Amino acid sequence: MLPPAFAQAEDFRRAGFAEAVHTRRLAVDLVFADIEASHLTDRSALAQVWQLVAAARAESVDVWLGGISLGGYVALNVARSHPEALTGLCLLAPYLGSHIVTREVSQGALADWSPAPLGEEDDERQIWRFIQTRPALWPIHLGLGREDRFAERHRVLAQALPSADVDTVPGGHDWPTWHRLWENFLDVRFNVHG
Repeated sequence: MLPPAFAQAEDFRRAGFAEAVHTRRLAVDLVFADIEASHLTDRSALAQVWQLVAAARAESVDVWLGGISLGGYVALNVARSHPEALTGLCLLAPYLGSHIVTREVSQGALADWSPAPLGEEDDERQIWRFIQTRPALWPIHLGLGREDRFAERHRVLAQALPSADVDTVPGGHDWPTWHRLWENFLDVRFNVHG
C-alpha cells in the first residue's frame, strides 16, 4: 500500500490498516511503503515500487498493489508499466490527474476518448489510456468516499469499471473513510465471510 501525499507508511498502522488484517486472521503480508515527494518528479518512486513488486513476484507471491490518493496514482502508473506482475489493484480515492486531463477524459464515455499521440512523460494521460485499454488480467478494486473532494474525477473511473468492483461509502478524503474502504476491500476480496 502506498500512502497519500504528506503521509508516511506509519500512518497506515495508526489508522488501523494492519489491525484490520490481523483481526480477520488473513494470510496477507502487508508492505506499507513510503514515497518521497521528490521521487515522484524524477520518477524514481516508480522504480522503487516496481522493485518491491518484482521481489514478491520472484518468490511466487500474488501481489495486490494498492494506494490512497497520490499513492493510488503511483500504483496505477506502476500497473501500466508491468500489468503482468499483478493480481489486482486496490485504489482508495486515487488521484487521477489534473482537472484539465480528467475533464478531457470525461467529455463522453471513456471508451470513446481519443487523445493525441502520447509522450512517455505524459503520465496522467498514459494512466487513462491504460485504464481505457487494459487487458482484463485482474480486477481494479475502487474505494470511494461519497463526499470526497475529488468525487467527480472518481466517478469517471468508476463508470469504466464493473459496478461490483466499485465500493462507495459515506465520507470524505480522510483516514476514517479510507479505513472503512480498506475493511470492505478485505471482506470482499479475501472472502472473510465465506
